[in-house]
Amino acid sequence: MRFLKKINRNLKLRSIRKLPAHERGAARFKLEYGEKYKYGFASYGIPTIEDWEQGSTVEIGSFCSIAKNVLILLGGNHRLDWISTYPFTPMFHTKNPSMKDYNTTKGNVIIKNDVWIGMNSIILSGVTIGNGAVIAAGSVVTKDIPDYAVAAGNPARVIKYRFTQETIDLLLNTKWWEQNPSWIINNIDILESRNIELLKK
Repeated sequence: MRFLKKINRNLKLRSIRKLPAHERGAARFKLEYGEKYKYGFASYGIPTIEDWEQGSTVEIGSFCSIAKNVLILLGGNHRLDWISTYPFTPMFHTKNPSMKDYNTTKGNVIIKNDVWIGMNSIILSGVTIGNGAVIAAGSVVTKDIPDYAVAAGNPARVIKYRFTQETIDLLLNTKWWEQNPSWIINNIDILESRNIELLKK
């Protein structure tokens, strides 16, 4: 059975490789996770998602660039205020009234649009990464990252912004990532330039 699943997966991967490059990311993500999480248009890179089935989810926007070995944790937090951090209740299949209101997740992980996440980064539950943000390689993201911020470190901290606030406001107002594919194709020369003024036209 496992052998047949492997063959089936390899056949699907082969068909995915024949897709246009901007469609492969979503197809690979769907192969890994089905319809469980959201994955935007033209994004690429498949993070590892550790999910403890506590109701949290992952939403990845459009035009995101996700490097290898990115890990998203949708939970797994342990109690630091108890005598032991060990999860006795699930491990020993017992019941403990103290566990009733304890949730090991802090909520959904939202990665907005045009986000670049560097290799070996870790994103913890309850985090939102804003539009146009950059997460440096090896960062551990424990809290929200603003739009167009560059964040690095463990824990990740904002080290700079990609643009001035005026330019950030302009980019957020254009919402270019919501444009249809034909508009994107016709404006690649603008999107791959520094001439932000052209987006006003």
